Amino acid sequence: MTAALVSNLINEPRSAAPSAVAKVVCREIQTNDANGVIKLLTRGFSMARDRNFWVRAFKQMSKHPTPSGYPRYGYILESGGEPVGVILLIFTSIDTGNLPAEIQCSVSSWYVDPNFRAFGTMLIACALKHKHVTYFNVTPAPHTWNILTAQGYKLFSAGRVVAIPALSSSPRGSYVEAVSGVVSEGNDLSPFEAGILKSHAAYGCISLICHSGGKRYPFVFSVRRRFGVVQFAFLIYCRSLENFVRFSGVLGRYLLLRGIPLVILDANEPLPGLLGKFSNRNPKYFKGPNQPRLGNLSYSDRAMFGV
Repeated sequence: MTAALVSNLINEPRSAAPSAVAKVVCREIQTNDANGVIKLLTRGFSMARDRNFWVRAFKQMSKHPTPSGYPRYGYILESGGEPVGVILLIFTSIDTGNLPAEIQCSVSSWYVDPNFRAFGTMLIACALKHKHVTYFNVTPAPHTWNILTAQGYKLFSAGRVVAIPALSSSPRGSYVEAVSGVVSEGNDLSPFEAGILKSHAAYGCISLICHSGGKRYPFVFSVRRRFGVVQFAFLIYCRSLENFVRFSGVLGRYLLLRGIPLVILDANEPLPGLLGKFSNRNPKYFKGPNQPRLGNLSYSDRAMFGV
């Protein structure tokens, strides 16, 4: 579905719900469910995310290249023709150089109306039914940690490092180039990585290529603002945390010149060679055959929705 079609459907009022209350069913979210899903999520996350946030999220998902056979938006609980529960899922085909490609799924946001909480397990069962898919949750609320563990999720990141990369060193002669349009593929930059750089720049992230020793190294950052004043960046993608540490100086100085002094990256311990503070805050969880790699939050709600 095109973003324009989604926009039209979001701004188009839905018909009134039937008076009789039907049984609860779980099914895939369709494009014409946009208004009801956005209304439900706005009510459920009223303290943190407004309607404009969910409109933007729905549009981003409408443009995402979802693998064939998987839902584009996720699943909905429906009663009497109206949504009473929802879970947003971002399915992505990951090119690892092996066949078949791995399928990962970012579990973004889920909410069930209090009157229908007993049916929440039905929603989760639909969401997690693809056994060969690796599910991951990078923004779980603290009150859901025990729930995730009960559902079979495991930790893949126990904490994070808040770093000041501009104070680090980098290899002599290395420099940074911003990605805004066409990215040339090659032996040092795979088609999948070129796609990450281009797609994430379109999400509003900062996509960069670090040049060093005649080779290119991709990096993606998502920028946020704390207290409406201080800007910081989440590390969304790099080939390895070692690569980030190696080029942290030149990357940090590029970001600092743009008013971004701090970078937050997932880690399980302090990172030698990087000036920063490790804390066991904001754990991240996964469920499935392939543990996500630290330094890769591509095609997650953090990258696509700006959370």
